[in-house]
Amino acid sequence: MKFIDEATIKVYAGDGGNGVATFRREKYEAMGGPNGGDGGRGGSIYMIADRNINTLVDYRYTRVFRAKRGENGRGSDQYGAGGDDMVLRVPVGTVISDKATGQVLTDLAEHDQRVMVAKGGNGGLGNIHFKSSINRAPRQCTKGDAGEEFELYLELKVLADVGLLGMPNAGKSTFIRSVSAAKPKVADYPFTTLHPNLGVVRVDANRSFVIADVPGLIEGAAEGAGLGHQFLRHLSRTRLLLHLVDLAPFDEAVDPVREAIAITEELRKYDEELYNKPRWLVLNKVDMLEDSEEKVAEFVQKLGWTGRYFAISALAGIGCRELTYAIMEHVEETSRADHEATASAGADSVTGY
Repeated sequence: MKFIDEATIKVYAGDGGNGVATFRREKYEAMGGPNGGDGGRGGSIYMIADRNINTLVDYRYTRVFRAKRGENGRGSDQYGAGGDDMVLRVPVGTVISDKATGQVLTDLAEHDQRVMVAKGGNGGLGNIHFKSSINRAPRQCTKGDAGEEFELYLELKVLADVGLLGMPNAGKSTFIRSVSAAKPKVADYPFTTLHPNLGVVRVDANRSFVIADVPGLIEGAAEGAGLGHQFLRHLSRTRLLLHLVDLAPFDEAVDPVREAIAITEELRKYDEELYNKPRWLVLNKVDMLEDSEEKVAEFVQKLGWTGRYFAISALAGIGCRELTYAIMEHVEETSRADHEATASAGADSVTGY
């Protein structure tokens, strides 16, 4: 199934039903008085995050959603029935924005998180509400309110702990196949990855993390070249970025150092916050080098890299185990730090400090 990560839809909440002006008429009750009921409330539209859905493909082809209108009131004090609410299910990680203003309305980052995106109109009042001591036979009634309507932009940002970053054919898909059960396409030509892939990496029975592989970046991506730039949004929620570099490119004229710098620059152009995320260097295909340790040291020196780096072979599995355990430790540390910060913020709000 094609991966759809964005969609634009229109939502129309139901209008409220109209109130009515009727009077009681019975054989011996000529002046029975008003008995017109209220109109029913219009149906509202809700969105709910569902972890069993992976893409926004349902909203690519069906773009208009209308909730039911409330029924009109009737005589004999009968109120109109309310319109049924409409519930739209979206993947966890969906960001909902107002298309007209660009304002983010909500971020559905947790399973079963629910939000109202369009409120149904209130029902109109029947003439029973207008009866008074000086107006014994009111003929007034009101129409129902119109339901809200919006054009919404839905954007899916996948939830992963670790994101893979690199040039096409750097070995990202091979790496995710090596360390997880995910089976992305692997081939000896660029842009084999056309949409994000997620894999669960289990390092122990009860310890695991989620890794995301997105299409490779190329120089000039910020100006629209290639495929990867439009998928970088899926790295925004990650705790760690792995920058994979091919140390043994097919073309000897390719300079891995220059390519690594180009990727870093494209990341900075796209989003400064993403650029400042923790990022490790992963030097791939060391099994194809005769003097791999010297080549790794030379690359790190030329790049001027001072952070953590790992030398691996995703195809042969060299160094992958050590890398996954290091990633697991980092994810657990950042998770604990986030939990402690949340707990501290909650305690401060309770005490008033």
